[in-house]
Amino acid sequence: MVPAIVRQAFLMANPAIVLALDADTNGGLVSRLYLLRHAKAGWALPGVRDFDRPLDASGVADAEMMGTLMRIRNYTPDLTLCSNAKRARQTLEGLAGHTDTGRVLFLDTLYSEDAAAYLAAVRDNGGPGSGGPDSLLVIGHNPMTEDLALALSGDGDEAARGLLNHGFPTSGLAVVRFPGNLAHAAQGAGYLEAFMTPTEP
Repeated sequence: MVPAIVRQAFLMANPAIVLALDADTNGGLVSRLYLLRHAKAGWALPGVRDFDRPLDASGVADAEMMGTLMRIRNYTPDLTLCSNAKRARQTLEGLAGHTDTGRVLFLDTLYSEDAAAYLAAVRDNGGPGSGGPDSLLVIGHNPMTEDLALALSGDGDEAARGLLNHGFPTSGLAVVRFPGNLAHAAQGAGYLEAFMTPTEP
């Protein structure tokens, strides 16, 4: 495993080096789960369902910023699971204008169900990637996104854990690494590699 101090020094300059070293050290597949809370939405207007709340202007800008940051750090999912709620779909649109989001599936359960259902969706869709590390992005809601990030991260980068322990703001992104593929993701088995927000990249 790459030491945390080495990872921080190299990640921004050449993230592909860190990814390759991780894979070599683990003797094969390393999976990454990207957990993104949707960007900031406006308050629902009279007659508008919570499900249909759109992003506000700052949310649109934050989603685009997170797409740029994901591209810079080489955080590229093979597959994106996105809540069908309007604010989550618009967050995906903001990301997709600045980075590759892979194949996309929209799931109503990411709006209506709890963190256990999020984990089930990850396991159901988290088989081995084709020719490289498995990676999956979930665009969802709180408290489910935060609950899942905390439950899966048995260990992690000290700075990332500190940020996550202060809450999971809109547009927050947790990056959790696993040995093997995500079909076997389990509580405490992940390593919190990074936690990013538009103001704390």
